Amino acid sequence: MANRGTLFLDEIAELDMGLQAKLLQLLQDGQFCRIGAQEDKRVEVRVVCATNRHLDKQIEAGAFRADLFYRINVVDMQLPPLRDRREDIPELVGYFLEAHGAMFKCIPRPVPSRLMQVLQAYDWPGNIRQLENLIKRYVILGTEEAITSDLMGSRPASPFEPHIPIDGTVSLKKITQQAVLEVERRVILKALQTHHWNRKRAARALNISYRALLYKIRDAGLSVPGPLGRGKVATHPVAEV
Repeated sequence: MANRGTLFLDEIAELDMGLQAKLLQLLQDGQFCRIGAQEDKRVEVRVVCATNRHLDKQIEAGAFRADLFYRINVVDMQLPPLRDRREDIPELVGYFLEAHGAMFKCIPRPVPSRLMQVLQAYDWPGNIRQLENLIKRYVILGTEEAITSDLMGSRPASPFEPHIPIDGTVSLKKITQQAVLEVERRVILKALQTHHWNRKRAARALNISYRALLYKIRDAGLSVPGPLGRGKVATHPVAEV
């Protein structure tokens, strides 16, 4: 069915070694043999793979074939988590409202601005899938409470919303340092995204040295485009197969 089309393999790191070997053979030879068939069948297909794991670490652990990795790692893209591109949330909400409204044959209520602010302030540990499920619930139930209770109840504490115990003390200095580091991390990430992950240009834009930026990227735990890993998508066009 994917012949002359696109085959999307989600969570490719979850393939067992046997299926990895078969996929590698398909990519190399451009043909496969169906179960029970006597002849190989040729296919022309573009293969797109996605993973939320670091494939280099999977290779070191013996859980992913290195030859398959180098075969699929032709073009790779990093997809930042939703919390690092909150400006996309209104557009995504609009898309999910339209899609699920059509699915359930109804006209959903527009998301009020106050609810949109809540959505944009949330950290989204489940990324876009979590957002889609909440909007689907909103379309079905039609009330703000259908999703606000979830967001407010599970929203993780941030450096700007510290927990103040009734009995005990907190370190104002530590909380302030955490808040500063979080703001710095977000500014660096935004600068990198603005300059298409060119670290030298980002360093100039932030008026710091290139070496200082590298240290800050490391200390902030930021992931920049490199070998296929968490949040990245690899595309492998298969020609004449």
